[in-house]
Amino acid sequence: MRPAPTILHLDMDAFFAAAEQAAKPSLRGKPVVVGGIGPRGVVSTASYEARVFGIRSAMPTAQARRLCPNAAYLTPRFMLYRQVSEAVMELLHALSPLVEPLSLDEAFVDLEAGGVPPETAAVRGVGEQLRRDIRSATGLTGSVGLAGAKMLAKIASEAAKPDGLVVIEPGTERELLGPMTVRTLPGVGPATAETLRRAGIHTVAETAEAGEAELVRLLGKAHGAGLYAMALGRDDRPVVAERDAKSISVEDTFEVDLTDRTRVRSEVLRLADRCVQRLRAAGRSGRTVVIKVRNYDFSTLTRSETLRGPTDDPAVIREAAARLLEMVDTTGGVRLLGVGVSGLADFTQEDLFAQVATEREAEETAKAAAAAAAEAAGGGTEPHEAEEERPRRWHPGLDVVHEEYGAGWVQGSGVGRVTVRFETPWSAPGRVRTFAVEDPALRPGEPLPLVRGGPVDGQSSEPAILPKSLSPEPGEDTGSEVGEEISSR
Repeated sequence: MRPAPTILHLDMDAFFAAAEQAAKPSLRGKPVVVGGIGPRGVVSTASYEARVFGIRSAMPTAQARRLCPNAAYLTPRFMLYRQVSEAVMELLHALSPLVEPLSLDEAFVDLEAGGVPPETAAVRGVGEQLRRDIRSATGLTGSVGLAGAKMLAKIASEAAKPDGLVVIEPGTERELLGPMTVRTLPGVGPATAETLRRAGIHTVAETAEAGEAELVRLLGKAHGAGLYAMALGRDDRPVVAERDAKSISVEDTFEVDLTDRTRVRSEVLRLADRCVQRLRAAGRSGRTVVIKVRNYDFSTLTRSETLRGPTDDPAVIREAAARLLEMVDTTGGVRLLGVGVSGLADFTQEDLFAQVATEREAEETAKAAAAAAAEAAGGGTEPHEAEEERPRRWHPGLDVVHEEYGAGWVQGSGVGRVTVRFETPWSAPGRVRTFAVEDPALRPGEPLPLVRGGPVDGQSSEPAILPKSLSPEPGEDTGSEVGEEISSR
């Protein structure tokens, strides 16, 4: 344990939902829910205004809609969240070379490694300045915890929410932890908590009083001894700058159970391709291919196959995933499919020329199949032309750009229409207009920076804004019923 609170834990406040509120002025101060919007969607993040209604992360979206039907339910925009996360992580790396990211919105920082004096006043000053810098750079807020151990720093940041800072002075750990539920301690999930509950242990203080021997008897040597140390406030885990991924995977949940075996196989192959894209983006390869199948009754099966060597060859991974699927009975219906690769490495053992030939062959086969399908459907229509004729889907929350009205975001769509609110992060709440889904003047857009002038990869330094003719006058109502029209385009 450190004698000074030099470990900092940052946790951004309601990160996804807060980013959406910052990007959409009309949603500020209103309940916002980000996550899957379909019948089987799950809440990823809820704004604090939505949490008042009992909405929480991992809750089914259908249940959230019953609790708060008037909230804004938005599709996640991970491109924006990653951009904001990178800006925040840059600020953390400026404080210390030892930064341990836990997710896009959460990280530990070893301030002592960054040269910050091991004094409470000094680390508190650094934490307060960090909060100011984050707000200035991103427009968002983060909560900061400072303590002499990682576990305590995380507990402190949770106590600081929202938009606060809490310092736990060394020597006060047991007094602070004592009345807290045992679920507060790292590594205590529902199963462990139930085991302890049956033994009459509910709080951290009761865990410490039980003694190491009793905890080892209940939970095993490693888990019991570790939990006893945590209950006493002892946590000597260091801040680790690099957290190496053990696997890379993708999965999809379907709105309607898949019963067609051919459709299931095509979805597995599609997921395998997405998994390879992530694998290559990370500069990795892997030797074990895994598929995940969740059936209609929520039973979940996994199957894996270990290859002779690590690979990032899409054909190899597709074939392995297809073989694994043959081992699973999907006749009852499938609600979720996933494909992953583990046993990661930084190299491949395939022959380069063979891999290139395989990829070229796969591309040619796909092109031939697409051309044949297009010809059968439209008498020789080119594949890309056939794709253009298909209706576009506009998910709530996604960015769009209109040739006349500028940048905006989708409020909703249906029956051949899409409703767009035209506003930017630095504008007043904007007007709402409705267009045909096939309107050629409307196209998908890219996220705008949350702070004027903020850098966004691939964005112009002068992002699109509302035309002056559409800017609301002082006192003008900007609700969805105002200015709504059907585009004649």
